[in-house]
Amino acid sequence: MYFNQIARRGVLAAFAATALAAGTIAAMTANTVVNAQQKVTLSGAGATFPALLYQRYIREFQSKNPNIQVNYQAIGSGGGVRQVIAGTVSFGGTDALMTDAQKREGVAGQRGILLVPTAGGSVVPIYNLPGVSKLRLGRQVLPDIFSGRITRWNDPKIVKDNPGINLPGSEIRTAVRADGSGTTYHWVNHLSAVNAYFRGRIGVSTAPDWTTDPLKGPGNAGVAALVRRTAGTVGYVEQSYADKNKLAIAEVQNSKGQWLAPSLALSNQAVSTFKFPASFQVFDGDPDAGYPITGVTWMILYRQYPDAAQSAAVKRWVNYVLTEGQSLNESLDFTRIPSSVIQRVLSEVNQIKP
Repeated sequence: MYFNQIARRGVLAAFAATALAAGTIAAMTANTVVNAQQKVTLSGAGATFPALLYQRYIREFQSKNPNIQVNYQAIGSGGGVRQVIAGTVSFGGTDALMTDAQKREGVAGQRGILLVPTAGGSVVPIYNLPGVSKLRLGRQVLPDIFSGRITRWNDPKIVKDNPGINLPGSEIRTAVRADGSGTTYHWVNHLSAVNAYFRGRIGVSTAPDWTTDPLKGPGNAGVAALVRRTAGTVGYVEQSYADKNKLAIAEVQNSKGQWLAPSLALSNQAVSTFKFPASFQVFDGDPDAGYPITGVTWMILYRQYPDAAQSAAVKRWVNYVLTEGQSLNESLDFTRIPSSVIQRVLSEVNQIKP
């Protein structure tokens, strides 16, 4: 009898444990359903360089994740960094260096910062020179034009690189970004890497102090519009924008003296030579291979978000970008991030906390 009582108690205890477990599972299931149905909005802002790609990411991601709304405003890299520091966005976009000092400012310093490389791409020189359908701007010519040392289209250095082409004696007008821009950063980073005078006179920043009294336009679209409507002008935009809008692109030289037109294959070659440090920020102004004016763009994430819903949504969004999303890059003339780098980045992304 005593043993029967013990047995009955054991059965009752097991039943209670089973019921408790079932209740716990039911509660977890209910919470999962609630979380799955919860609407979350992620707001992003920053670099114009990857804007076309990010909009494509967003369309594809939201078709598979309808409860996560992602918005991205292309306001320039400088604006993206400022909004991350102010805490007014869920993520930023930049093609330029985010300094250690910036990472310590405001909300960025409170929550911590993670830079996620999402794509590589090239910046190209565009021009408007009536009657000239093919133009070469040499390794030293480009920095000399943008630092004001070459001011006429029939300068002997340009003539030498373009035999048989009738170049006018008109003034060269430069067109640059009006906003703080990562595209500008990549552009001047290359010109500084190959030309000491440019490096000392202009230097590397998202908003240089130009010495050529240039025309200024907001975003890739602004610079392209200035070049299109102003004869004798040379400017710069990212390659995918130039290709999509059928802009005239000048050939440039690599370190071996070879003349190159931009291509996805050459951009991929350049990115494959980059050495990504622990911060994942890399700025090689003159890569050993590939198209010489090539760089990387980043999403700026916080390492901690205000709540679990935001944290989970950000991780889902960025995991998509670095896995399925990478297959979209090449359709818009952007390179993929090397898989070995992606593995390192995702290990950091998946540690983001609420």
